[in-house]
Amino acid sequence: MPRRPQEALAELLAGNRRFVAGRSRYGHHISAAAAASGGQNPYAVVLGCIDSRVPVEAVFDQTFGMICVIRSGGHVLDRAVLGSVAFAVDALDVPLIVVLGHDRCGAVSATVEALRGGTRPVGELGYLVDEIGAAADGTDLTDPAAVHLVTSAHTIRTVERLRAGQPDVTVVGARYDLDTGQVRLLS
Repeated sequence: MPRRPQEALAELLAGNRRFVAGRSRYGHHISAAAAASGGQNPYAVVLGCIDSRVPVEAVFDQTFGMICVIRSGGHVLDRAVLGSVAFAVDALDVPLIVVLGHDRCGAVSATVEALRGGTRPVGELGYLVDEIGAAADGTDLTDPAAVHLVTSAHTIRTVERLRAGQPDVTVVGARYDLDTGQVRLLS
C-alpha cells in the first residue's frame, strides 16, 4: 500500500491504465464506462461516508450510470451535499435517496469521543462533530454501544432532514456491516 503521495498517485494512475486497457482488478471495465458515456439515467442517489472500506458501487454491485454517489465524513449534510442531492433529483429525475451509515464509523467515533471528553475539535472537523453530535442527544455516552447507537440515530436524522427538503422523493436509511458486507434498512 503506497504511503507517500507520489507512490499513491503512481498507483492511481496505474489503476487507470489497467481500467483503460480492460484489465481491471476490481470488477469495473472500460466497456461499461463507454456504454454509459452518452448520458446518464441513474435510479438512485446514495449518500455515504468517505470511509475507504465502504466503496458504494461495489457494496450495491452497480456499474457506471446506475447510481449517483455523494460522500462526506459521516454522511454529514452541508450545502454542497444538499446541492448535489437536489441536482440528482431535479436534473436527473432520481426517485430514491439512500443514506448509508456503516459500522465503526470514524467520524461518529471521533464525535462520541469529543462529547465524552467535553472537547470540540477546531476547524472543519468541529463542524462534523457538531452535525453528528446533534444525533447523540439522549444517548448514554458511557454505554459501550454508544458509537453504534449514535450511528443509527445520525443516519435516521439525516433521512428526516432529506425528507423535509425532498418531499417528493423516497428517502431511506440503511446501515452497512463492515464484517459481513450486508446492508440493512433502518427506515
